[in-house]
Amino acid sequence: MAEVVLKKVVKRFGNVEIIHAVDLDIRDGEFVVFVGPSGCGKSTLLRLIAGLEDISDGDLMIGGKRVNSFSPKERGISMVFQSYALYPHMTVYENMAFGLELAKSSKEEIRKAVEQAADILELTPLLDRLPKNLSGGQRQRVAIGRAIVREPKVFLFDEPLSNLDAALRVQMRIEIAKLHKDMGVTMIYVTHDQVEAMTLADKIVVLNAGNVEQVGHPLELYHNPRNLFVAGFIGSPRMNFIETTVDSATGDTVTMGLPGGGRAVAKVDGARVKSGQKVTLGIRPEHIVLEPAESMVTGKIDVIEQLGEAYLLHVRLADRSLVTAKIPGDAPQKEGDEVTLGFDGALCHVFDEKGSAVPRIIAAQAA
Repeated sequence: MAEVVLKKVVKRFGNVEIIHAVDLDIRDGEFVVFVGPSGCGKSTLLRLIAGLEDISDGDLMIGGKRVNSFSPKERGISMVFQSYALYPHMTVYENMAFGLELAKSSKEEIRKAVEQAADILELTPLLDRLPKNLSGGQRQRVAIGRAIVREPKVFLFDEPLSNLDAALRVQMRIEIAKLHKDMGVTMIYVTHDQVEAMTLADKIVVLNAGNVEQVGHPLELYHNPRNLFVAGFIGSPRMNFIETTVDSATGDTVTMGLPGGGRAVAKVDGARVKSGQKVTLGIRPEHIVLEPAESMVTGKIDVIEQLGEAYLLHVRLADRSLVTAKIPGDAPQKEGDEVTLGFDGALCHVFDEKGSAVPRIIAAQAA
């Protein structure tokens, strides 16, 4: 058993509270990603689980045991850091074997463990090389292999791909996903990159200023964010937000005026808002089309970004706010053109004055 349970976990540095009473259940074999902006507390929370920082209040359970007072070694975890932290004078084999040598394992046990990990990570031809003769991706695989040989209950990853270039990040992301599938062990992964979070996680934990904003399956967070923060953080490009006022609200529809005479008809719980109430309309760039619809707004193109498979239109509305639309193909428009942006009310999000999401009526079908 390798479930990880946090009960009201708090971390303070002096009188400053950094992590605020976090409750979290991570099931055995689950791949959980902590995601959030820089300074949100995700790495600190990971270090609390690892035992590299002391817990100020609350309980941490690993495999059913309270481990607050356990050393990192006693917790049965292995951690892969942002920096590879390989010994430059040791070969790949020696780097991977070092921890087992310190643990006084036999030479035969060490050999079997290293060879097995090397086979999983396709490092067997590189075992005699020094780190200086490896690529960035190969060095990161060695760092992961060093963690595997210890046969931990839980793997912890602290932004392991941030030092790699874009192509290697994609490759290593696939390799880590395959590693989890093959080994079936509990993995906790920290990143600020929400694309990594969406593609790797069984469950995402969105953190903001030491608080857990929302926990759920990646698509649950994408389709049904709990608040403005989660809505703006999950998704790339980020969700568009337009501040507006409710014109009318019925049982399953909220109608709002938009800049320049446009309007939005959102399929959300009308009982949660009232006419005249200030709200924020949210619509994802990929849910916008360049044609009239029941919900639409007009504006002038500020900037066009060509991506190859699609293009981004950054459109300035009448109130000077900016809306981004992601459209498949190549852009026939040019900067300065006026365009009509249409969108399906079933894909709209509405947030009240406190930033909380108004429940979507047909969220399950839209998802």
